[in-house]
Amino acid sequence: MRILIEEYQYDVTKVKEILQGIGALENIEGKVSIHYVGYFYNTTIQDCVFILPKVLLEKDKVFGKYDPADIIHLEEGNNPLNKQENNGKQELSFIYELSVWVYRAINVFKEYNRDSQIVLFKQIAQVGQGKRHLNNMFLDILLSLLKFNRENQDFFFFTIKNTHKGHNKINWTKTLSHSQTFMQNSEPIYLNPVNKRRLVNFDEELMVIFLSILNYIHKEYGFPFKTEFNYELISGPQFKHYLNGYGKRRLREIKYKYFSDKALELWNLCYAFFEKASKIRENSEENEYLLAKNFEIVFEDIIDELLGGRNDELPKELKDQADGKRVDHLYRYKSLIESDDENIYYIGDSKYYKRDTKIGEEARYKQFTYARNVIQWNLDLFLDEKQIVEQKAEERKGTGMLRDKLTEGYNIIPNFFISAQQKDLKKNDKITWVDKDQKNFSSRQFDNRLFDRDTLLICHYDVNFLYVVSLYVRKNEGEKNSWREKVRKQFRQETINHIESRFDFHVLVPKGNLEDLIERNFKKLNGKIYQPNGADNLLILALDKGKNFQFENLQLISEIEKDFHIYEYHLGNDPEEAGKTIPYQYWEIPQLMAAENNSKEETQYPKGKTIEYKKYHKTSVLFGIFKNEEHKNWILREKRYNVRLGERAGAVKRTRQVTSAQYLVLYNLKDESQYEVYKLSDKHEIWDEQKMKATNYPMDDDMKKQYYIYTLEGKTDKLAKVDVKATLERERQEFKDNTKEEIRKGAPIYVYEGEIIRESFVDKDA
Repeated sequence: MRILIEEYQYDVTKVKEILQGIGALENIEGKVSIHYVGYFYNTTIQDCVFILPKVLLEKDKVFGKYDPADIIHLEEGNNPLNKQENNGKQELSFIYELSVWVYRAINVFKEYNRDSQIVLFKQIAQVGQGKRHLNNMFLDILLSLLKFNRENQDFFFFTIKNTHKGHNKINWTKTLSHSQTFMQNSEPIYLNPVNKRRLVNFDEELMVIFLSILNYIHKEYGFPFKTEFNYELISGPQFKHYLNGYGKRRLREIKYKYFSDKALELWNLCYAFFEKASKIRENSEENEYLLAKNFEIVFEDIIDELLGGRNDELPKELKDQADGKRVDHLYRYKSLIESDDENIYYIGDSKYYKRDTKIGEEARYKQFTYARNVIQWNLDLFLDEKQIVEQKAEERKGTGMLRDKLTEGYNIIPNFFISAQQKDLKKNDKITWVDKDQKNFSSRQFDNRLFDRDTLLICHYDVNFLYVVSLYVRKNEGEKNSWREKVRKQFRQETINHIESRFDFHVLVPKGNLEDLIERNFKKLNGKIYQPNGADNLLILALDKGKNFQFENLQLISEIEKDFHIYEYHLGNDPEEAGKTIPYQYWEIPQLMAAENNSKEETQYPKGKTIEYKKYHKTSVLFGIFKNEEHKNWILREKRYNVRLGERAGAVKRTRQVTSAQYLVLYNLKDESQYEVYKLSDKHEIWDEQKMKATNYPMDDDMKKQYYIYTLEGKTDKLAKVDVKATLERERQEFKDNTKEEIRKGAPIYVYEGEIIRESFVDKDA
C-alpha cells in the first residue's frame, strides 16, 4: 500500500509512477503536489494508493516528525513507520485505520450529495451480476473480507469443531470388510482400522482459500491480519495460479457443497475477490479511483451532519444569506443567559487546514459578517410589524428577539471556528481550544460594551479528525445525537468561560421604577446592560476586566448604586437567583450542616477538634490597613475607608470584589494580629485629591489620583476568629502564582467570606 499526503510538494521522480493516470502536474522546480484526498488502485504498480488529508501535516511533517516522502511505501523495511521505536508500529496501524475511514467518508458524501461535482469516481469493471455483485471497487472487497474475518470467528470455530468431530471414531463396517484381522490370545486385532475422516472436506477447503486471500492482502497491501487456525495456506506461485483464473474455477466447482447462509456469504466474498483481481489484470491500462478534489467541502459536510441544525429547522435566509454568503454551520441552542426563555443561533465555520495554519483576516471578517446578517434578519422579523404574516410568525417560533427594546442592548451571539486536528494516534470525542496563540477574535466599535450590536466574539476549537470521520461514516443516529448534544453544551460552556475571562457580570435590581432608572442612566449604561427574555425587573451588567477600564467601571458602579442593588453574576446561571443568597454566619454552619444531612438534631461541635468552615456564600470582605493612630482616627472619625485606584503602588488589583465588599477587616500594618471588623454600607463613592484634603486626610506622597471610598456602618462581631496573617499570605501567594506579580504589603486585598482562614479553637468543654 502506498501513502501520499494532500498538498505536500513531492519530488516528481519519487511519485511519477505512483501518480500515473490521475493527472498531477509538476512545477518548474520538479515538484508535484496532489490536490485530492481518497483512494485509487494503480494497475501499473499493482497496488492501492491512499491520498490522506493535510491535517496530518505539521511544518510539512507527518505527525510533526516524518517526511512524507519517506513513508510512501508502507511495506518497505526502511520505512520509519515499520520500526518499533517512536511508536512506529502504532502509527502504522493508525495510518491503515485512517485510510479506510477517509475512503468510506468520501463514499458516504457521494451518497448524500449525488449531484456534487467534487467527487471523482471510476471503476475498472463491474464485478458481476446477481449475488456476486457485492461491491463496486477492489478496496471495498478487501474491506469486506477483513470485516467478515473480524466478525465471524465463532463461525470458523464452529465449522472446525464439526468438521473434526468423530475423526477418531472407527467405522467397524468398513474395517471388517477391508482390513486384515490377526488373532492374539483369542482376541482379534485390526492393524488398519478405518475412521470417519472424509478424504475431501469442502468446508475446510473454503476456509483455507479465504485465509490464503487474507494472507495475500496482508503481504501485498499491508492490512493487518492474524489467524489462530494452523492450516497450510496457499501462497507464492500456487496463489498466483489462483489469481490467474484457477481461484474462480475451483470455487465454481465446490459452490453447491454449501447450504448455510454464512458459508454462502463467505463463498461470494472469495469469488468476488478473484473475479475483481482478474478484471484488474485484464484492464491494466485503466485505474479505478474514488477521489475528492476539494476535501474541505467533505469536511464541512461531516461537521454539519454531526453538529449543525436540520435544514427544515433553519430559515433559508440564515443559511444562504441575502448578500450571497453561505454559513457553514448554524443551529439553535440555549442562550448564554440561563433565564432567556428562547433559543438563539450559534454560528460556526469549518476550517480545513494544516495544523500550523493561522486563521486569515478574510475568514474572520466573513464570520463577523455572518453574525451581523443574523442580527439584522432577527430584527426584520420583529420590527416590521405591518408585514408580519403567518409565515413570518412561524419563522419566529423558538427564536427570541436579540435586541432588548428596554435597554437597546443586544444578546450575545456565540460564534466559532472549528478545525480538524490529529495530534496523536487516539480517536476521542473531545473538543479542545486550538493549540495556537490566537484562540479567539473580537470586533467592536466601542470599548467596554459587550451588549452592543457591533461587539462580536469568535472562539476557535479543534475536533479530533479520526473521530468525526468515523462517526459520520457509521450512520448511528443515536450516537450522533448524543455527541451533538455534548458538543453543543460544551461550546456554550467554553464560550461562557471565554467571555467571563474578559468581562465581569453583575445583576442590577432597581430600587425604583426600572424604566425611569434606565432613562436616567442610559448614557452611562448604553451597550453595557441587557434585560434577558422573561426577566421583568432586573438587568445584567457586563464590564470589561481590562486594566484600562478599572477606574471607569468602579466609577460607574459608585454612580448607579443609589438606583440599583448590585449582585455578582455568572453567565449560564439564572440571574433571578443572584440576589437571593443568604450569607450564613460562621455559628450557623453546624445547624446548616444538620439540615443538609436531614438530621433532626443539631450537629454538635466535635470536642477537642478544629472546626472546618465551608464556603457557603460569596460575601466579599476587604482586608485593609491603618498605618498609624492618626490614620486610624481619621477612619473612625469620618466613618470612611479609602483604597487607591489606578496604576500605582498599593492600588486595588481586582474589580469584581471591590464593589461587593460588605465587611472591612481593619488591621494594624505593623502587627497583623491586631484587627477589628466593620460592617460596610451600600454607599460607595469616588473621591479626588481635593475631597480627601477637605477631610484632613493624613496626606502621603501619592495624592494626585483618585480613591474608592467605603462608608462604615459600625463595628461588628459577625466575623469571628479571623486569621489575618494566614489569609493574607495565601492571597498574596495565589496572586503571585497566577499573575507573576507581587502584591505590595499593605495593599487592599479582597477575600470571599467563605474563603477566610479562621483561627483554630477548641471546644471549651473538651
